[in-house]
Amino acid sequence: MHPNRAFDWQDQGAMFAFVREIAFCTICIDGPMVVHAPVVVDGSDRLRFHVSRANRTAAALDGARALVSCLGPEAYISPDWYGTPDQVPTWNYLAVEAEGVLRRLDEAELARLLDDLSAEHEARLAPKPAWTRDKMKPDRFDAMLKAIIGFELNIESLRGTRKLGQNKREAERLAAVTGLKPFDPQMAALMREAQT
Repeated sequence: MHPNRAFDWQDQGAMFAFVREIAFCTICIDGPMVVHAPVVVDGSDRLRFHVSRANRTAAALDGARALVSCLGPEAYISPDWYGTPDQVPTWNYLAVEAEGVLRRLDEAELARLLDDLSAEHEARLAPKPAWTRDKMKPDRFDAMLKAIIGFELNIESLRGTRKLGQNKREAERLAAVTGLKPFDPQMAALMREAQT
């Protein structure tokens, strides 16, 4: 996370909403080993995800201490946009990290994870009729289930960064918003809303 306290993100509810929205995270464990996986947010203390049984990290995850990193919108900020001299290029971004110990899910918990994951993301595709595993033959679902392993992260620490130019004077930040808007309207809107 960015060390400048101006970018510190304290609102845990907003951080969990961010992770739920992005939903695709990087899970890091000692080794170094990294795996990328879709996650499901469970309340305010757990994340669940699955990996391919063939993934080289799969055997090392159970009981491992892990860091889950979720990166959201990001954008290069040109120093020209500030309208003041002696500025440097930077990168604005939103990110959340969750840290804790991983626990392997049993088969019933893994099936529930897949149901929860698909339900959450199918809802985003409305008005499309939602896909459920009822559309699969049970033996096919069971075979697919055997190809993956599920895990739960018990969150011990949650950290977030919202680096949106809060360390700049309002006129500089708003000038950067104007410069960025044609290239990245989403980040420009986030910067406009940022509190200094």
